[in-house]
Amino acid sequence: MLEVSGGGPARPGPGSGRYGVVPPPQAVVVVAMRLTFLEPLYKQPGPFVSVYVDTSREGTGGDPDVALALRWRRLRDTLVAEGADEDSITAVGGTVGCDADVPGAHGQALFTAHGALVLRGELPDPPVHDTAHFGALPDTMPLIAQHAPEIPYLAVYVHYTGRHTLEAAGRVHVEAEAGRWPLTRVTPGERLDERVPVADWPRGAERLGRLLAAQALRIGAETLVLAGDTWARGILARRLPGRLRGRVTTVDAGGVPRPGRALLEGWLEQLFRGRMAAHDQALVGALLAQRARRGAATEGLADTVAALQRGQVGTLFLNDRGRSAPPVLWVGPEPAHLALTEGELRSYGVRAVRRERADAALARALVGTGAELVLVPERWLRLRDGAGALLRYACSPASSP
Repeated sequence: MLEVSGGGPARPGPGSGRYGVVPPPQAVVVVAMRLTFLEPLYKQPGPFVSVYVDTSREGTGGDPDVALALRWRRLRDTLVAEGADEDSITAVGGTVGCDADVPGAHGQALFTAHGALVLRGELPDPPVHDTAHFGALPDTMPLIAQHAPEIPYLAVYVHYTGRHTLEAAGRVHVEAEAGRWPLTRVTPGERLDERVPVADWPRGAERLGRLLAAQALRIGAETLVLAGDTWARGILARRLPGRLRGRVTTVDAGGVPRPGRALLEGWLEQLFRGRMAAHDQALVGALLAQRARRGAATEGLADTVAALQRGQVGTLFLNDRGRSAPPVLWVGPEPAHLALTEGELRSYGVRAVRRERADAALARALVGTGAELVLVPERWLRLRDGAGALLRYACSPASSP
């Protein structure tokens, strides 16, 4: 995980963002909600086209290509009405549905700037409603939210249908996948595929255990979900290194894993539904500890925005209260140019100001200042105004705004 060093509590005036060369469009891979995957997008000056579309091809009740073409036509009409340029519309239109090889329910998030596709993300779940927006800031929060809770894991399926004895003929087939939930549902993780003669299975299981332990260490896996034949998987479980053995969750999964989807997807959905990643839980604990001692933490939209202005936020916490009628913020050209009122932003010397959705302004500020994001269900922690922050440093009373 990248670490960003904090600066001093200089005030007044919001800070500046980072700009550079934009790489070609690529599939999105999120790392620990640091949001670095969005940097190519925010390096562009805008305006942006942001499109979220259901690209599922199963269960459409007809020709999926025709259904997708109709959905895109409606989105295109929206973009035209909002004044999007033809080159950007064409760039999106040429990419909608290019994920036909992804089975099951899913969607796409597409972003263009100045006629070029800048970012493309696969959505583990189709959007509730297809949306299209043309504006000064990209609409990235739905993409970010689809990748939570970002739980690193290992899934292992042991295929074996023979006699439960080492004298049996045949082979034990092991499939394993290292991934982050729920992104692995549409973007396959690192795979391992091994076939071991039954007579050599104890020794082979020990070797595989070492490989799995190395994978778990590399991705910081919180759990290993183990399924398959009871006898064969039991031999593997007993030969896992001790540091991994305590993280095993055994499930009784029947059938053959579905190609193109996450290994043991159904069980992973049950295990991880409503759960936060351990990394995020630790950050919530740190926020509560700092808040209790009135230390390097803040809560409420006004104080959180003020901390973002100073580049003071290490981790931003947001409750998900839906996306209907979101509050707005005033923003300027740079990522840390944001405030609750026009007058406040102009008092910093920012001349070109405008109103934007709060979630769009906050996402840009997070990327521009290198802060981390944790989406916290209200049942875990209810934040005032739905926002709070763990700070890189605490301001002294003299330096507070």
